Amino acid sequence: MSNGVLCFANNNEINYIKQAEQLAIRIKKYMGLPTSLCTSDQYSNSGKIFDKIIKLKEGQPNNKRYYDTVDFKTLNFKNYSRCKSYDLSPYDKTLVLDVDYIITNNKLSDAFINGDFKIYRHGVDLCPWRKYKEFDFINDKGVPFYWATCFYFVKNQEHKIFFDLLKHISENWNHYKMVYDIDARNFRNDHLFSIGIHMMNGFEDNDWAKPMPGKMYYTLDRDELIEIDKEKLKFLLEKEHTRNEYILGSIRDANVHVMNKFSLERLL
Repeated sequence: MSNGVLCFANNNEINYIKQAEQLAIRIKKYMGLPTSLCTSDQYSNSGKIFDKIIKLKEGQPNNKRYYDTVDFKTLNFKNYSRCKSYDLSPYDKTLVLDVDYIITNNKLSDAFINGDFKIYRHGVDLCPWRKYKEFDFINDKGVPFYWATCFYFVKNQEHKIFFDLLKHISENWNHYKMVYDIDARNFRNDHLFSIGIHMMNGFEDNDWAKPMPGKMYYTLDRDELIEIDKEKLKFLLEKEHTRNEYILGSIRDANVHVMNKFSLERLL
């Protein structure tokens, strides 16, 4: 059976494809796997970085405020195709990753061991003082939050049913947003996957979705990535109860979701 990684990149003022390239290079280095790129942009793949280029037809973009520590820009972004991962993937077993995920080891390879659907229920903020309930539950009714940043599936009937369900929820988002009391202004894949998993769980707190191996570390867009040195990452991390003041932090041999995409692009 074929194993591989799938990622999605649609450029705005941020060069997501450049970030996807660094992801693919690090995936090959640390995990020995091919990466396929889904994009609505023109891309030649002349350097043969990607295994396959899969063309997307993205719908109406969202508007999103992107922070670069204290500064921000409001940009259009396209994020509706992740629910089509099952249909788009050329692999029998697929790991889907955000392009701002920095890989420094092969721990995610353990996801390919069996055929369970896997996703992170919890993330680890590199700023330990920050506690946001929106990363625990999607609403005040206690429906668990799951990170669509990183998940794994196989081509089987059960997982096809799940992704067909995600497409149905996405196509009827205003209805499900109201039913699940989602107060976020923009459509988020995290919320979409959380609702789909809740339904697959029989509308209970159950374990249909299994955890990804290891921990998903992350930094917010109020932090800044300042150095990538092989397996070591350095950040300026937001101080508690302050703006525009930071402490130096670093982490080694960990896979990190970097939400400040401007700082990642500057280093690339």
